[in-house]
Amino acid sequence: MKVPAEQTTDAASWWLIGAMGILCLFVSADLGFYVRAASVLPLGIGLLTLIAGMVIGSRTGRPRLSAGATAFLQMTLFTVIGVVLAYALAARAGPLWDDSFAAWDVALGFDWPAVFAAADRSPVMLWIGGLAYHSLTLQMIVAIVVLSATDRADTLRIAVAAAILGGFATIAISGIVPALGNVFDPAAYHILWPSVAWIERDMILGLRDGSWRMIDLTQLMGIVSFPSYHATLPVILAWAQRDVRGWRFVAPVWAGVTILATPVFGGHYGVDVLAGLVMAVLSLSAAPWMARRRIGWRGNLPTTASHVG
Repeated sequence: MKVPAEQTTDAASWWLIGAMGILCLFVSADLGFYVRAASVLPLGIGLLTLIAGMVIGSRTGRPRLSAGATAFLQMTLFTVIGVVLAYALAARAGPLWDDSFAAWDVALGFDWPAVFAAADRSPVMLWIGGLAYHSLTLQMIVAIVVLSATDRADTLRIAVAAAILGGFATIAISGIVPALGNVFDPAAYHILWPSVAWIERDMILGLRDGSWRMIDLTQLMGIVSFPSYHATLPVILAWAQRDVRGWRFVAPVWAGVTILATPVFGGHYGVDVLAGLVMAVLSLSAAPWMARRRIGWRGNLPTTASHVG
């Protein structure tokens, strides 16, 4: 008689990171990218620290430390490799899709000039939205700390797998349908902040024409437009904290404000955000299966089968 028991594994996330790394090397070949030497040391120290935490936690029987350090290590590697991959895809990308995205937004009823004007008249809401949008990294840090500290390693592994899967897919899609973003000139407004799309427009054009090739590992900037990862990741993090006392209320509100602020502060089209929400649902649907490990017994002999997507 076979009685299955289930738990999670980090294998799927490591495989995804490895696949991203291989694709990154392939796509960036012959593009002439080079890394600023001074930026290597801080990243190296950080990675070694996380590896040490992962090993110490595993060998000293401290699963919370091990789970937290592993999650931080995976998300750090995903971020570094993912941003460089996005740069390489942008450098090789075809025609921009901004006209199509703008037309789709109009068809859906999005009136961004009116939204930007309203935001320019609401300083309190502007600050709340701006802080929420630019806190995505902090949201991820908080989620990892909360889940590892409350001994929710299974949920943490699923969330990390979903975050990496959704991010990988988002980066790949952005290479197929590149865009500068929903760019507006902040000089036309009184207090409205420059969006990320506005700040990064020269970098994207430089990647496309070959004039931008230096990579600073301490100042990596995500350039994905469609879908919006700022819509995907907050949903995943809120889902992961749904059973944590207190955070079950804080996380979804924080995520909601972040998503609503994304078009204004990220320079995203409405379709970017909608696609990002769909990506979150798809990633969360696939991640539990990807992270699942089944252990069963046939008589007295244990057999193990790992299911990794």
